[in-house]
Amino acid sequence: MSASGRHHFRIVLTGGPGGGKTTAADLFRREIGKKVVIVPETATMLFTGGFPRVGEPKARAATQQAIFHAQVALEDIQGALYPGRVLLCDRGTIDGAAFWPEEAPQGFFETLDTTLEEELKRYDAVIFFESAAVGDISIEGGNPARTESNEEARGLDIRLRELWSKHPNFHFVPHSSSFFAKLQDGLAQLQEIVDDNGLLEPGS
Repeated sequence: MSASGRHHFRIVLTGGPGGGKTTAADLFRREIGKKVVIVPETATMLFTGGFPRVGEPKARAATQQAIFHAQVALEDIQGALYPGRVLLCDRGTIDGAAFWPEEAPQGFFETLDTTLEEELKRYDAVIFFESAAVGDISIEGGNPARTESNEEARGLDIRLRELWSKHPNFHFVPHSSSFFAKLQDGLAQLQEIVDDNGLLEPGS
């Protein structure tokens, strides 16, 4: 059971676009097996399913509200279906604050009737994958729903890190010129979290 009383331990993988979090989540699940369940990236599910993606501020705000509610529902569904397993979330509810049309993220939390502190409590650990855009490496091609330029990706990376770094169990995976080395770093940190909490021991 998690420290927050849930019957599962919830880890969020986040970071700027093109960080490698989705690849890391898939590799870890393949390695560990049935004790880990992935909560897929809600925004990608919606956008690839036909949900409109536009730049007009009010429309962007409405989009982030929809993603937030879908994220909460998807996490709750996976948690109910797979009690006792580790939930590996590809992004979390806080990410929407970085994509909010206003510069200050406070409007996001006020609109959703929540706070940064409350949303941080949803997760037992955070692993932040720094965007490849930080090293000016192209982030195109990995995700068909991704539309950000490298400059936009770097800005999102900064905003996301500022929010998520307030979590007491925050882990950082820096950009590397070697994507393989970066994945190894992220997977090692992920393994350390589950080992330290005894999450994959028999009967856990």
